[in-house]
Amino acid sequence: MLGVASVPVLGGASATAAATAATTAAARPPTHGHGRQVRTGFETLAAAGFRELRGQRVGMISNPTGVLRDLTHEVDVLANHPDVDIVAVFGPEHGFRGVSQAGQGEDFFIDAKTGLPVYNAYNDAARMSDQFAAAGIDTVVFDIQDVGARFYTYIWTMYLAMEAAAELDLRFVVLDRPNPITGVQAEGPVLHPENSTFVGLKPISQQHGMTVGELAQYFNGEFLPPAIGKQVDLTVVPMSHWFRDMWFDETGLPWVLPSPNMPTVDTAIVYPGTALFEATALSEGRGTTRPFELIGAPGIDHRWAEALNARNLPGVRFREAYFTPTISKQANKVCGGVQVYVEDREAFDAITTGLAMIVTQRQEFPEYGWRSQDGPSYWLDKLTGTDRARLVIDAGGDVDEIVAGWQGDLAEFRKKRKKYLIYHQMRGRRP
Repeated sequence: MLGVASVPVLGGASATAAATAATTAAARPPTHGHGRQVRTGFETLAAAGFRELRGQRVGMISNPTGVLRDLTHEVDVLANHPDVDIVAVFGPEHGFRGVSQAGQGEDFFIDAKTGLPVYNAYNDAARMSDQFAAAGIDTVVFDIQDVGARFYTYIWTMYLAMEAAAELDLRFVVLDRPNPITGVQAEGPVLHPENSTFVGLKPISQQHGMTVGELAQYFNGEFLPPAIGKQVDLTVVPMSHWFRDMWFDETGLPWVLPSPNMPTVDTAIVYPGTALFEATALSEGRGTTRPFELIGAPGIDHRWAEALNARNLPGVRFREAYFTPTISKQANKVCGGVQVYVEDREAFDAITTGLAMIVTQRQEFPEYGWRSQDGPSYWLDKLTGTDRARLVIDAGGDVDEIVAGWQGDLAEFRKKRKKYLIYHQMRGRRP
């Protein structure tokens, strides 16, 4: 597999005590269950003495997930390192320090801990370009933990930042992190351009099966040239000893919730499928301790769990559940529904399961339809990237008919993505 050999930290003699301790910790990751040491892109960068950033004015796109394994934030480390000139920070959805809920960034502020200016980089390409220019940066660094689903917006912040960097002739450096739900295979429908929104700007599959570094290479090769006429000067700093068939809890890395409603790896596993309930009138469990695992609405009862378990979907069972969400849809109402229990994550198919849940819910409780829309598009079309799932469901069709409709697009995407993959599977097979 592609990786970087373990090397001692360079340039530590002139660093502050805090920066030296943090980068030394980064160079000594613990061994995980596969007998290897998983090192993130930042740890690789630190172990090489930050050579990739020396002599440049750096702007960093990050959020609370940008941490070392001792949970020190990377921006705090870089701000105290004598060989790195970090001059600005850019926060995605939810903000740099994670203070905002879904669909929100945060206003410009001066970070109290580092004194650095923090800009709002959420969903505005023109503003991001202006901010990069105003900050006077030479290099943009991206380090955020993704969760592996097309509609998780951090990857589109990365894409827009790549566009802005290319237009301004800036370098773009991606510090790679694991895909927490593995990168074995791409799954689900590929977005059709007419459904392009910030929950899916470009045609990739719903569960993309790539790391952010691999996605950056894909974006640079497939999307930037037709969009702006050129590629960005891209560097991907890879992980070492990460294999694409690894789940996050096999890496030895700490899980920091990437957003307020992504508390655990269990959440990330179901999210590519159960997040489709964002498009319905049901609560997807926001404002509970099990978001995206608890799904329901007032008046739904045991019949839904029974119907779902009768389907014998691979790797998953459903428990009749009752809960009261504190935010978002159905807030402060007692909801009946199900809790999703993944019993075999290797066999579990999140997207097929999510669609089966919607189909079964519509059969048992048809009074709950699609989420109301502000515009002409249905939210399900934006999330799946196509109107096919919605039209088949509305016509009384079942899951097999929906899945059959995206196989051609998916096969083409799988073929294209191969040349951008960096990492092998454990047994050396390349997907």
